[in-house]
Amino acid sequence: MSSERFVTAAPLPEAQDLTRRYVDLAQPRLGTVVTFATDDFFADKSRMLDPAPPVFYPDRFDDHGKWMDGWESRRKRTQGHDHAVVRLGQRGTIAAIDVDTAFFTGNFPPEAMIEAADTAEEPGEADWAVIVPRAPLKGDSHNLFTVGSDAPVRWLRLNIYPDGGVARLRVFGTIAKDWSSIAPDETIDLGAMENGGTAVAWNDAHYGHPANMLAPGRAPVMADGWETARRRVPGNDWCVLKLGHAGQIERIAIDTNHFKGNYPDRFTLRAGRLGDEASVEAVDAASRDWPLIVAEAKLSAHHVEKFAAEPVGEPVTHVRLDIFPDGGVSRLRLYGKKA
Repeated sequence: MSSERFVTAAPLPEAQDLTRRYVDLAQPRLGTVVTFATDDFFADKSRMLDPAPPVFYPDRFDDHGKWMDGWESRRKRTQGHDHAVVRLGQRGTIAAIDVDTAFFTGNFPPEAMIEAADTAEEPGEADWAVIVPRAPLKGDSHNLFTVGSDAPVRWLRLNIYPDGGVARLRVFGTIAKDWSSIAPDETIDLGAMENGGTAVAWNDAHYGHPANMLAPGRAPVMADGWETARRRVPGNDWCVLKLGHAGQIERIAIDTNHFKGNYPDRFTLRAGRLGDEASVEAVDAASRDWPLIVAEAKLSAHHVEKFAAEPVGEPVTHVRLDIFPDGGVSRLRLYGKKA
């Protein structure tokens, strides 16, 4: 076991509200990559997209100097500034961007500007449009910027002035799925993250966010699922998930991959329609009496269970997953047809 000391950065205070309403479009599991940086001598550009919180190792150095968890360029000795280009894995509209400078204190960029483009291939200079005007940054801080444009984009360019380090780039938005390309009789995972599904309410996410259940592929590790704390009071844990498109759910798959001594004993799944209820309490109250599409059923460790879904009279927009009493689920698939 390593004895290396490290410190983990504090989360963004607004994170829970943002992750209830949006998806982080910059996460690598959606296919997002940093395709270019003018300079990443001190810290590789790809670290900006790491889904884990930034960490700081006081005693870690490499051949280029102090090891930092993020993208860091050299001290600039010429005219100009540094920038990095990000290709989003899924085309989407952006509501807010967090330029996180955690642990960058004497080496953060004093200012940043963010541009976006919506081209199929690498954008030309004329394709870029400013979505976050040049603004000051604070060191060792979350720098949250709202984005006024609702135009879908595929590319981002983060400009830093003149140089320095950025720990993480989080891009909160909505996936712009082209649902016109999906035939009415085509079966699709209506809740998949890449199809616009997300989590809107939950009572506990101590070890893992419920939106993780909608991510592509099987979970590579236990932390890549939804897991609650051990329940010490009566009741059960629950979450409500928003579909990417209203539809009829026909079958589901629920996966407890990696959850062996901590999977839920049982679960139920309900489905219904939901408007713009703002609070967790409102979503909870509205969803408790939705019709069951999967009645209470047992789960087992580290295993995929498949169920047929009971039909609901009208197209649904959300599902409510109740687990009894607590535990972890790595993936939930909601197969059906769009309305």
